Amino acid sequence: MNEKRWFWILLDVLIAVAVVNIVFFVMPALLRLGNSFAPARTVMASAEGKTTVMPDIAESTFSVVVQGKNPQDLADSSNQKMSAVIKFLKSEGIADKDIATVAYDLSPNYRYDASTQRNYITGYMLTQTVDVKMRDFTKVAEIIGGLTPLGVNQIGNINFTVDNNETYLAVARADALKNAQAKAEQMAAAAGAHLGRAVNVSESQGILPRPIPYAMSTGMSAAAPQVATPTIQPGTQEITDDVTITYELE
Repeated sequence: MNEKRWFWILLDVLIAVAVVNIVFFVMPALLRLGNSFAPARTVMASAEGKTTVMPDIAESTFSVVVQGKNPQDLADSSNQKMSAVIKFLKSEGIADKDIATVAYDLSPNYRYDASTQRNYITGYMLTQTVDVKMRDFTKVAEIIGGLTPLGVNQIGNINFTVDNNETYLAVARADALKNAQAKAEQMAAAAGAHLGRAVNVSESQGILPRPIPYAMSTGMSAAAPQVATPTIQPGTQEITDDVTITYELE
């Protein structure tokens, strides 16, 4: 009699353990497995959002290029000119953090001798390149115009950008999400369905800079002439965000 009673107690315990396992382990696992499968009916919509901003940084690169036979003399001449340029930039209110040397390159110049069929080094060219960010737009033209008299003989394009574009990207992103959802709703309605939950979202973002083509070279003259101050306008920029959303259909 006692054996039968213990048998039923043990059976009840085993059943209780099995129920607990099903409720707390098996069913959630099955639910996660089911959610891992792609929905049978989905709709995908892509849209663009954008906002227009006024740039707050003008960025340009410029170089001092010198040529000669003695590398040490070239370095001395180039360093003196670049030091004068950096001093000028700081006098115009450019902070240290906005001035960066991005290249210091010494390369030989070759001449080919047809009689010996060999290349010979005839001299060297030293190039120092600096990247500068100008935050006070009232001084951009004055700064660019004042570089060549100091020995700068190569100036790159001027790119106008925004310092922190995340705030503007958030505006463009919200616009893109709204447009994508509206497009998906139209597509779902045309198919006789309703939008369910979003199962996938992806985006690509960017800023469309406006470079001003101010690239120039003044040659290797030691006494560069005074140049007229250029007229520079920053204009506006578009910050864009493209999103693609996949929705379940109900």
